[in-house]
Amino acid sequence: MLTLVKLGGSLVTDKRVEKTFRREVMVRLADEIAAAFDEAPGLQLIIGHGSGSFGHFAARKANTIQGVRTKEDWRAFADVAMAASELNYFVSECLQSAGIPVWRFQPSASVVSDNGHVIGMSVEGVKTALSVGIVPVVYGDVALDRTLGGTIISTEKLFFYLSSVLPVKRILLAGEVDGVYGLDGTVIGSITSANLGEVSKSLTGSSGVDVTGGMESKVEDMLALVDTIPLLTIRILNGLTPNLLTDTLLGKTEQGTLISAST
Repeated sequence: MLTLVKLGGSLVTDKRVEKTFRREVMVRLADEIAAAFDEAPGLQLIIGHGSGSFGHFAARKANTIQGVRTKEDWRAFADVAMAASELNYFVSECLQSAGIPVWRFQPSASVVSDNGHVIGMSVEGVKTALSVGIVPVVYGDVALDRTLGGTIISTEKLFFYLSSVLPVKRILLAGEVDGVYGLDGTVIGSITSANLGEVSKSLTGSSGVDVTGGMESKVEDMLALVDTIPLLTIRILNGLTPNLLTDTLLGKTEQGTLISAST
């Protein structure tokens, strides 16, 4: 079963302080993923991570998500790519140190989008990595865009595309909250298109700097994805809870918010 795991930018960085990597958190998460592999060697994963206080700060300064047209815009575009790549190195280094064989895939080198939507991505390398037991690592990055010139592509949008061309069965979104909270402060166990209207009042933007919209846009994007691929499930969970990522990968717990197609 192919699983996509996103380590949120708010989880692996402090999104309120520019270029602040939470190394201790990332080391623990890497160890938890490694523990899941030890117990289930046949596990197939693609790991993605947000840009957190690296890419988002650089992107906000130039409003890169709205388009890239001038010489100054393109300089900023390159700066965002550099910042996102810097964080990707730190994350991948922790994964490799935990014994996970990783292969870094730079989205800005292979993704093409149109008005912010991914319409193409080279996946041959990803397929090869999976076939030989290597874990691909992708991340939120810039991309060339046919309408906007260039823009920001979130990890969720990459996952959306990868799910359309690979046999993905589940997506795990690890952040720093227990799931999607209702108005009463408790975690909403399940979200589908059928009950989105009821829970939409609870959805709020991200804390810290996030040019891609925070929780509200993430839930909407993921609902669109599961409605397109009905057998796919998505779970939002707390990456700060020790061992929860391991147990979720192994199917030992169902904590968090499950996003699935309407039945």
